[in-house]
Amino acid sequence: MRELMRTNDRVLLSFVEVLLRDAGIASVMADANISVLEGSIGVFPQRLLVDGEDYEDACRVLREADLGQWVKTSD
Repeated sequence: MRELMRTNDRVLLSFVEVLLRDAGIASVMADANISVLEGSIGVFPQRLLVDGEDYEDACRVLREADLGQWVKTSD
């Protein structure tokens, strides 16, 4: 799995998940339950992961949706 993006914006994460699903790209939300530990204050970003083979396609999907600035470019 490769990290595609990370953010505290849960609405954005949900939107990107739908974009990826519609493009046939499976994704996994990492750190989704960390809010239990942090008290739901949004300090720790959540990470969206995709399979390494799908990473470039996922990046393309985000760029086409004008969300390319959210793509994590380094591991």
